[in-house]
Amino acid sequence: MGISFDSVEQNAAFAKKFDFPFKLLCDTERQVGLTYGACSDVKAGYASRISYLIDEQGKVAAAYPKVSPREHPGEVLADAARL
Repeated sequence: MGISFDSVEQNAAFAKKFDFPFKLLCDTERQVGLTYGACSDVKAGYASRISYLIDEQGKVAAAYPKVSPREHPGEVLADAARL
């Protein structure tokens, strides 16, 4: 799943435009962003591009503090295969 600070309508349009096969969640109040370090305060205009791989038990298996959209999917799939 993906999470952004955008509204439900903005996320729906973005997901449709790029034919995303996963859900985009809305964190308009920045609570998830603050918890996971994607922003430093509730006034942040956008989230840092970071990612976490969470295992089946709900534990963080890997953290990716800087994400390259081009390379990241392969990186996560390789790490997930090792779980």
